[in-house]
Amino acid sequence: MSFIIPCYPPDYKTLSVGISNLKCSYPFLRTGILGRSLCLRKIYSLRLGRAENPVLITAGFHAQEWITSLVLLRFIERVCQAAQKRNTLCGIDVGGALNRREVIFIPCINPDGTEIALKGSCTAGKYRNFVEKISNKDLSHWNANARGVDINHNFNAGWQISRKLENEAGITGPSPRRFGGAAPESEPETQALTNLCRNRCPRTAIALHSQGEEIFYEYGKYTPERGLHLAKIFSASSGYTLVQNAGIYSHAGFKDWFIEEFHSPAFTFELGKGKNPLPLSEFDSIYSKVEEMLILACIM
Repeated sequence: MSFIIPCYPPDYKTLSVGISNLKCSYPFLRTGILGRSLCLRKIYSLRLGRAENPVLITAGFHAQEWITSLVLLRFIERVCQAAQKRNTLCGIDVGGALNRREVIFIPCINPDGTEIALKGSCTAGKYRNFVEKISNKDLSHWNANARGVDINHNFNAGWQISRKLENEAGITGPSPRRFGGAAPESEPETQALTNLCRNRCPRTAIALHSQGEEIFYEYGKYTPERGLHLAKIFSASSGYTLVQNAGIYSHAGFKDWFIEEFHSPAFTFELGKGKNPLPLSEFDSIYSKVEEMLILACIM
């Protein structure tokens, strides 16, 4: 089977061209711009199905985890193929399910960080010197946006607790990773995502990260019973392990904020195993384990 989306690192040009090609091949795929990054790159959204009762699936929070964007683009293409040909996917009538529900996809919420990780500080525009300074010109661990804020530490759910944990870990200002910003939702990338959620109130939200083959599903007293129920189904489908929050990653993430804000299920899927960035040679193996889980997330 041939694919429009190529299997190589999704820099901004590749991402943009891939989305354009998907739209041309599948006119029923609705594309839009959720917002813009610090460097004014577009944060794309793609939508399928009836425009109500949405499910949200996001990727590309962390720059070194660009393989999550590639997985999501491949999944979108597979769903579009199945819907167009009226085929099942993993035995599920995807087209029929989309007549009852919308799925909103955000392939890359942090396009600046991804571009910096893949192509260097020269892609950071006016932030170039700043990126070079706080990274000591070593971008091998760069996960943040263009001003050194970790998008997945920038949400208003235990943000003050997260800040204390960051300080205890020696992270007191902009950094290649783990700095939560000057305030919750200080970053345009974070704001684009929270604005979408407040406007559309998704029934379920999924954040794709790497790595560990794990599923995070709970946050505080508002974790819904349905969240644990779905998490067990996702685990059975993928073989991924259910885990609970711990340590410096326990607060201020998108999944945490969504649960606390809406009292609805949200999940972090940690794709693959190894050291980020995961190699492209593992892409097919990573994807094959999660396709059914992603389909179930769309329809349940």
